[in-house]
Amino acid sequence: MNLIKDKLAESLKSVLPIALIVLGLSITIVPISTGDMFLFLVGIACLVFGMSLFTAGAEMSMQPLGSKIGNTVGGSKKIWLIALVSFIIGILVTISEPDLVILAEQVFGKGSGQDKLLILTVSVGVGIFLMIAVMRIVFNWSLTAIMIAFYTIAFVLGFLVDKSFLPLAFDSGGVTTGPMTVPFIMSIGAGVSMSKTKGDDRGDSFGITGLCSIGPIIAVLVLGIVMKVKDLTPTPVENEVFDNTKEGVDRFIHGFGEHIIDVFVALAPIILFAVLFQLLTKAFNKAQIIRMVIGILYVLIGLAIFLTGANVGFVPTGFTIGKSLAAINGGWLLVPISMLLGYFIVKAEPSVYVLNKLVETMSAGAISGKTTGLGLSLGVSAALGLAALRILTGVSILWFLIPGYILALTLSFFVPKIFVGISFDSGGVASGTMMSAFVLPLCMGACEAIGGNVMTDAFGCVAFVAMAPIITIQLTGFAYKVKAESRVRKFVSASETFIDYEYDRDVHRSNVYTKYMEEEGNNRGNKKTGARK
Repeated sequence: MNLIKDKLAESLKSVLPIALIVLGLSITIVPISTGDMFLFLVGIACLVFGMSLFTAGAEMSMQPLGSKIGNTVGGSKKIWLIALVSFIIGILVTISEPDLVILAEQVFGKGSGQDKLLILTVSVGVGIFLMIAVMRIVFNWSLTAIMIAFYTIAFVLGFLVDKSFLPLAFDSGGVTTGPMTVPFIMSIGAGVSMSKTKGDDRGDSFGITGLCSIGPIIAVLVLGIVMKVKDLTPTPVENEVFDNTKEGVDRFIHGFGEHIIDVFVALAPIILFAVLFQLLTKAFNKAQIIRMVIGILYVLIGLAIFLTGANVGFVPTGFTIGKSLAAINGGWLLVPISMLLGYFIVKAEPSVYVLNKLVETMSAGAISGKTTGLGLSLGVSAALGLAALRILTGVSILWFLIPGYILALTLSFFVPKIFVGISFDSGGVASGTMMSAFVLPLCMGACEAIGGNVMTDAFGCVAFVAMAPIITIQLTGFAYKVKAESRVRKFVSASETFIDYEYDRDVHRSNVYTKYMEEEGNNRGNKKTGARK
């Protein structure tokens, strides 16, 4: 129970700023109907409680399971087995990813058949690229080289597809790495990394989510070219009016019933795979199994509550805010408000918590969750500012994405390796449920208000959210590098004056940087221990 209490406090701290901003807008410049405000407030309560249950459950079940599978399969040293298991898991964890389902239904409508085709295409893309990502860890392939190669392919394909389909393809890469996918695949990467020979770089587990975000982009672009998609139009957002609070509550009850089925369907393949894995390997003892079962129940209930709050409570509010802001003074107020919302809304993404926790664990505490959290907030803030600017100007998404990724990939040559992986993972985890359930409707509302093309101008905002944190996290890494090199100079000056700095300088700096990271981790651990005492 203490774990849930801690998660409840963290969730409240993450979601409260969003509630205050929306409440402030509703009583000043963006009036919101009583019905929509009721839905929003109940949605906030659902987000807080659902997020706390989900994060506790993921910590108890999804993360240890993924880590054990990665460690066991990676330890087998059988390349065909590692590749096959990675491909199967990639498809299984993606095919019912709630964020992907939301996006597909917003574009094609529920039950149209095309929504299922999009989901299947994305799932196969993730399966292929999870396999590539795990092979990269096994063979120590350069993450930067792989990213350069596949983003080049993606942008070349982008010029061959209809312009209405292009933003959807890049958004697909962002929403795929959502709350169901991220805890599992990141833990698999950590497990495979830890199975390697002692002394290998454990930081190479990062980057797996970033690579899994490219697969859907390329797969959906190929789908658009093969199907010769033209003039795609999304399903409009409808704000249903209800007469009393009971009808509003009934809407949440109905939504919870739908989402708990969706989440169970998403979890079922993972559960079956886990059962098969346990029967074959006997990897977990009885106490661990009981804890994992409880954790999966938390994930099931928590994620269903979270998705209900996001989709029932936030979609209509986001659409209303976007539509109202775009109607004020030519819509330019949309830019700063979007940036303000972006700074805080990323903190409410469940996947962000998973990343921050793993960063602290794999870096032995040298890189704090607060550091990556700040980089994410600044990145998403900038991303939503650019998204709002694009809605107002109608500029092609490629004019933003191509220079952005060139900058991101260039920076990867100048920052520590671990930050490169963390940065690309950050882009994946930032573009989750809150982006598809609140930010995307906000952009659609704004685009509709100014008479723009929703498919080409509003869609693509998730792609910006997936790109900008890559840059800001790497800039954070560059700051860490400068700080570390300053420590290196002091270390050399104080105790190794006679070192020939020209001789093997890079190796020397790398060793001292590693020692610095270890010291940072120990210092943070000592501070936490002192605080507990």
